[in-house]
Amino acid sequence: MSNSSSITEFFLLAFADTRELQLLHFGLFLGIYLAALLGNGLILTAVACDHRLHTPMDFFLLNLALLDLGCISTTLPKAMANALWDTRAISYQGCAAQVFFFVFFIGAEYSLLTIMAYDRYVAICKPLHYGSLVGSRACAQMAAAAWGSGFLNAVLHTATTFSLPLCQGNAVDQFFCEIPQILKLSCSDAYLREDGALVFSVSLVFVCFVFIVLSYVQIFRAVLRMPSEQGWHKTFSTCLPHLAMVSLFVSTAMVAYLKPPSISSPSLDLVVAVLYSVVPPAVNPLIYSMRNKELNHVLWKLMTRCVSEAINFHSTSADD
Repeated sequence: MSNSSSITEFFLLAFADTRELQLLHFGLFLGIYLAALLGNGLILTAVACDHRLHTPMDFFLLNLALLDLGCISTTLPKAMANALWDTRAISYQGCAAQVFFFVFFIGAEYSLLTIMAYDRYVAICKPLHYGSLVGSRACAQMAAAAWGSGFLNAVLHTATTFSLPLCQGNAVDQFFCEIPQILKLSCSDAYLREDGALVFSVSLVFVCFVFIVLSYVQIFRAVLRMPSEQGWHKTFSTCLPHLAMVSLFVSTAMVAYLKPPSISSPSLDLVVAVLYSVVPPAVNPLIYSMRNKELNHVLWKLMTRCVSEAINFHSTSADD
C-alpha cells in the first residue's frame, strides 16, 4: 500500500503505444495550442492597444482571453512534452500545481462568462441604465470577483485533494492531473471530503448556468419585440454561439466530475476532458469576436500590419 507521503510523481495517461500515434497526438495538440495562442493573443493585443475597444464587453473579452491562455497552457504543454519525449511522468508538486491553476482558470472563466451574460442582458434589456450598472468601476469589481472566486475555489480543491491519503498507486487515467482521476487513487473513505467540495462547487456552477440561461431568455424576448429583422439576426447569431459554448462547457464538466465510476472509461474520460478543457479556449476567440465588427476591423488591421512588417523584414534581410 502506498500513501501520498511516499509518492514523488504521478504517471499520466499515454495516448498511444506506438511512436507514430504519439507524434500524431503531439502534432494535433500543437496545432490546437498554437491556434489558441494566436486567437487569444490577437484579442489581447487589439483590446489593449486600440482605444475604440475600451468598452465593458471588450474589457471582459480581454479577461476571457487571459483566462483561456492560462487554462490551455496549464494542460497542453505537459501533454505535448510527454507525447514528444515518450514519457508519462509528472512530479507530485507539478501535479498539484496543475490542479491548482486549472481549477483557478476554469472557475474564474465560468464566473466571467456569467458576468458577460449579465452585461449583454443589461445592454439589450436595460440600455438606459447600462452606464450606471456596467461602468468602469463596476467592470473592475466584477472582473476582480471572477478572478478571486477562481483563486478561492482552486485553494479549496487543491488543499482538499492533496491532503487525502493515496492508496491506489500513482497512475492518473487522464492526460493532465484531473481531480476525479486523483480521487480514484485515494483510500476508500477518504475522498468523501473532496466529493462534498465538488458537489458544492458544481451546485454553484448549475446556479450560474441557470442565471446565464435566464439572461439569454430575457434577451431573446426583448429582441423578438424589436421591429427590425436585422436586429434579430445580429442578436441571435451572437448570443446562440455564446450559449452553445457555455452549454458544452458546463455539460462536459459536470459529466467529468459527477459521473458514477460504473460508467467511467479511459476513452470517455479523455473525450470529455478535451471538450471542456481544450475546445473552449481554442474556440472562444472565434465565437466571441465573430459578430464584433469593431474588433474584427482592428484584428484585420493588426494582422495586415504584422504580415507587411514580416515581408519588409524578409526583403531587407535578403538585400543585406
